[in-house]
Amino acid sequence: MNFFKKIFGSSESASDEEHESEYAGTPAPNSHLSLDEQFIFNFKKNGGKFLYCENSQEVAEQFENILEENDWFENEVLCYEPALFSLLDENKLFYIAPSKPKFLLATCENLIADEGSILFSSKQIRQNKPNDLPANIVIIATTSQILPMKSDGLSAIKRKYDRDIPTNITTIKYFEKAKEEDFTQYGSVAKNLYLLLLEDL
Repeated sequence: MNFFKKIFGSSESASDEEHESEYAGTPAPNSHLSLDEQFIFNFKKNGGKFLYCENSQEVAEQFENILEENDWFENEVLCYEPALFSLLDENKLFYIAPSKPKFLLATCENLIADEGSILFSSKQIRQNKPNDLPANIVIIATTSQILPMKSDGLSAIKRKYDRDIPTNITTIKYFEKAKEEDFTQYGSVAKNLYLLLLEDL
């Protein structure tokens, strides 16, 4: 499906000027954007940092680039998912009972296209509320996790976990401080969020 090649440049794609105008403003309600493009547009509009990865090796490389960019090597990290521990071990990061973690490393339940948000549950963040999490977050997700709306994400959680539905289901939507007073962000703490999106379709 690799639509990313279309977005990030192929010889057959539209000119840069056309590309910029397509993503410059808010899409019309009857937008022709695909689900994936809609998520990326809204996610970036919310201030998220998006890094596309074609394979797991690129995920590891981009993760190292994030650590280097922020000088996070040999720091404490909040991470509850054993599947991610090897990535932390490779980069000499400390994740056992951190007292002052520099960032959260996690997967997520789903990516919500219509609002550009990330859907979490207790499987990734335990019982922490978004405000309790570190200011910096690195998420690893796949293109197959992109769903149209939050209600689709909740349905997916019910299907995935059947009788063992996780608690603390929540979304994080704002990834930079509002430039001016925005009542929609009332009570939300903006997070500096990186998304490593792995192509799996």
